[in-house]
Amino acid sequence: MTDDQPGPSVKVVLLDDEELVRSGVRMILDADPQIEVVAEGSDGDVAVDLVARHRPQVVLTDIQMPRVDGLEVTRRLLATPDPPAVGVLTTFDLDEYVHAALRAGAAGFLLKDTPPRELARAVHVLARGEAMLSPRVTKRLLSTFSGNDTAEAARRRLTALTDREREVAAAVARGLSNAEIAGDLYLSESTVKVHIGRIMTKLEAANRTQVAIIAHDAQLA
Repeated sequence: MTDDQPGPSVKVVLLDDEELVRSGVRMILDADPQIEVVAEGSDGDVAVDLVARHRPQVVLTDIQMPRVDGLEVTRRLLATPDPPAVGVLTTFDLDEYVHAALRAGAAGFLLKDTPPRELARAVHVLARGEAMLSPRVTKRLLSTFSGNDTAEAARRRLTALTDREREVAAAVARGLSNAEIAGDLYLSESTVKVHIGRIMTKLEAANRTQVAIIAHDAQLA
């Protein structure tokens, strides 16, 4: 790398008990000059230590591992100061675990058969603090959260939002990026970020994904 070439801007820690999966994901991410996989682990019990040593912006973790699974990884990392964004790698056969990880504060998830370009893009999305909800799976995933026992509670929580904030929350639930929300609602991206920050505070949501869940529960989107 020459002096005038920028180094990687996104550091990633990768956790998966299958070496073949880790190798494949690393190969895909290393092809992006702005992404660097700084560490790997075969179980979630090393997650906190790896993050403390390498300070990544993003952690990609398998949802099922022998000793410490992706759900516990999410809980442990989000309890640390200045935590990284956590994305889970999974299949639809493990929806129950994915739901629990999202409730725990994971920023989103990817299927293990995600196309390479989408995987790299998702890492950049996570690093920007946005939700990693692939459009092709968002509807199926979030629809399973909706239920009569949660809809009324979610609607009560949304009463704290302004009309504009409700519009932004609905757009987040549709999986739109800040740029897309700005375009749809004729706002600047900086204004969208302010709205999302206020929405998260009012809803006591850890991240955009939890905002999306609450909006979906309330049938806002």
